[in-house]
Amino acid sequence: MVGDVGPGGALRELILVLVVALAGLLLAMAAAFAPWHATPAGPAPAGLVELRSPGDVPDATRAG
Repeated sequence: MVGDVGPGGALRELILVLVVALAGLLLAMAAAFAPWHATPAGPAPAGLVELRSPGDVPDATRAG
């Protein structure tokens, strides 16, 4: 029968659930704290970013 589990079955199932949960936690921590980009010279350089205030006009579009 499906409902018949011996006295050790519940403990075995609980241990399995805890092992799977621990493995998932370890994988999540590895993904969160691992370096994102592996470069031999250190961190990757930042891309070109131009910071402007909402009222600023870029040089290429200024009249005059």
